[in-house]
Amino acid sequence: MPTHTLETPPLRSLARQGLPAIIEGTVMPLVIFYAALWAIGMWGALIAALSWSYLAIARRILRKEAIPGLVLLSALALTFRTALALATGNVLIYFLQPSLATALLGFAFLGSMSAEQPLVQRLAKDFLPVSPEFFTNPFVRRFFMRISLLWAMAMLGNAALTTWMLFQLPVSLFVISKTAASVVMTGVAIAYSVIWFRRLLSGSPARA
Repeated sequence: MPTHTLETPPLRSLARQGLPAIIEGTVMPLVIFYAALWAIGMWGALIAALSWSYLAIARRILRKEAIPGLVLLSALALTFRTALALATGNVLIYFLQPSLATALLGFAFLGSMSAEQPLVQRLAKDFLPVSPEFFTNPFVRRFFMRISLLWAMAMLGNAALTTWMLFQLPVSLFVISKTAASVVMTGVAIAYSVIWFRRLLSGSPARA
């Protein structure tokens, strides 16, 4: 069987491929929420953040562009959170739901490790500008199975920490602390994933 080297895309290409989805799916809803919270209050902020997510999806549909999984997951999560908060009139539920959703996502990463296409691999397609055949390589598939464990631990750790902060800190301090903690933990997981990915694939032989 022939041996060849899998070439990894440069970091600039990764950023160009993934940053729009990150900005649309996570950064902008958060920015709009904080801006609306200051301008029109809590309930208006909930609706404003949700509206942005739907507008981001509608824009891609009108342009006949693929909808990144991160944007779609964010919209679904915000829909559920906002609907439940409005139905119960309890804002605490709105802040608790992301931690629960993060924990569920962590368990989903664990559960998908034995699947033909792990969840991490599905999400990675939004960030890696490579052909679909790239993901069929057994070497690549094994990598995504292993990286699933890293992301599962990151998600479960994030959920545990933010839930603890929610019940221990004032809401104003919680929002800032939660955002900082989530950004740091997710950033570390992303950085380690990229480094591991490049280390395993750059110059490493893979069996076709």
